[in-house]
Amino acid sequence: MDYITAHAAKVWGLPVELAVLAGTAFAALLGAAIGALAIRRQGIYFAMTTLALAQMVSFLALQLPFTGGEDGIQAIPRGKLLGMFDLENPLVLYHAVLAVFGLGLFAVWRIVNSPFGHVLKAIRENEPRAVSLGYRTARYKLLVFVLSAALAGLAGSVKTIVFQLASLTDITWHMSGVVVLMSLLGGMGTMAGPVVGAAIIIGMEHFLADTNFPVDVANGLLFMACVLAFRKGIVGEVGNWLNHVKRRSATADKQEGANT
Repeated sequence: MDYITAHAAKVWGLPVELAVLAGTAFAALLGAAIGALAIRRQGIYFAMTTLALAQMVSFLALQLPFTGGEDGIQAIPRGKLLGMFDLENPLVLYHAVLAVFGLGLFAVWRIVNSPFGHVLKAIRENEPRAVSLGYRTARYKLLVFVLSAALAGLAGSVKTIVFQLASLTDITWHMSGVVVLMSLLGGMGTMAGPVVGAAIIIGMEHFLADTNFPVDVANGLLFMACVLAFRKGIVGEVGNWLNHVKRRSATADKQEGANT
């Protein structure tokens, strides 16, 4: 979590890698506490429960004395990664963030393609059948909730080090909506989808920063276009199109072989 990483690096004076690990661990613990309540519901009730608890955490972050209130925690030292690599160097910082991103993406890929990931897919497709096969679905859902919180905490901790700032921006319900929009736009259920969606949203925000066009309006228009035009997201629709082309090519080859 942003504030834990910022406090650990600035006040406790921990090395940057330990500060990031502290923020990630706290996010996992917070995810376990919230997930234990949220997984008891499904669908819209699950979404509303998580949003309500997230708003409660945002309120606490505003009121607690060590968070700095609306000003947040500023001037967070970057330090040296592993005591050797100076993160004040933009090139070193870029490669460090790239390495964390790559490790996170690999971890997600490994989890999805593991037996644990296959059980999660079964729960997503038909939870009653997974229960009938003997799987304790509540445990699986809680564990994936904690893993998701840990990855989000890792991303937030790294962002805190990069921008040297921990503020309320990243723990409001608005940020939760933006993350969902990134997944919808890129394509839910795909590995590359959220990455593509995040690149589009962040790129659009940087582009619109120099204009007077409201970013929230642009996000709303993107959401409407995603729901109406390509419900499977960009990566999902591209994948469907490629599969359609392959099927047509295979059918044409069979017909050509039958004619000859």
